[in-house]
Amino acid sequence: MGRGRVQLKRIENKINRQVTFSKRRAGLLKKANEISVLCDAEVALIVFSCKGKLFQFSSDPCMEKILERYERYSYAERQLAANDQGPNENWTLEYARLKARVEVLQRNQRNFMGEDLQSLSLKELQNLEQQLDSALKQVRSRRNQLIYEDISVLQKKEKTLQEQNTMLAKKIKEKEKAITQQPQMEMQNNFMDLTPFVVAPHHHQSSENLNMGGFPQGRNDGEHNEDMAANARANTLLPPWMIRPINE
Repeated sequence: MGRGRVQLKRIENKINRQVTFSKRRAGLLKKANEISVLCDAEVALIVFSCKGKLFQFSSDPCMEKILERYERYSYAERQLAANDQGPNENWTLEYARLKARVEVLQRNQRNFMGEDLQSLSLKELQNLEQQLDSALKQVRSRRNQLIYEDISVLQKKEKTLQEQNTMLAKKIKEKEKAITQQPQMEMQNNFMDLTPFVVAPHHHQSSENLNMGGFPQGRNDGEHNEDMAANARANTLLPPWMIRPINE
C-alpha cells in the first residue's frame, strides 16, 4: 500500500514542521542540481526558513549573475506591462527592484567582511575566497606601484641634491683659492709701490776744469756752493735738509 497524499497545509507541530522542512529542502536542492546538470539550465534557488535562515543553490559560481539576468528580464517585462499603467505603478516597481538590489549588495558586503557566512554553501565560500584573493592581489599591485613611484621621486631628489652639493663644493674651493691668493697679490702690489729711489748720476767734470781742491777753475767757493745747491734741488729724491754747503 503506497503512501497517502499529504494535505498541503501548515504543519502545526513545531518539531514535525522542522523535520519536514529539512527533508523537503534537501530534496528541492537535489532536484535543482539535477535539472541544471541534465538540461544545462541556469538555476538559482533561494529559501528562507521560518527563523529567517537562508538556504540557496546556484548552478553558476556567482549567483549574482543569475539574479541580474532575472532582474533584466523581469524589468523588461514589467516595463512592457507598465506602458499601459500610470506613473505610480512604475515608481512602485522601480522601488521594489532597487530595494532587492540593495539587499543583495548589502549581503555581499557582509560576506566580504566575514559576516553571515553560515548560510553560504561550499561553492559560494570558494567563490568568495577567489574574489577576496583577486581583490588582495589588486591591492598589493597598487601598493607596490605607489612604492615604486615614491622611490623614483626620492631618487630624482637625491640626484638633484648631489648636483647642488657638487656645485657648492666647487664654489667653496674657488673661494678658498681666492682667499689664499689675495695676500700674495697684496704683497706684490706693496712691493711695486715701494720702488727704490733712483739717484741721477752727476756729470763728471773734466780735470782741466777742476783745480787742485776738486773745484772748477775760475770759480770761487760761493759759485761752487750755489752749483751744489742747484744740483741738490734738481735731485728730488734727496730732502733739502741733507744738502749742506761744503764750507760748513
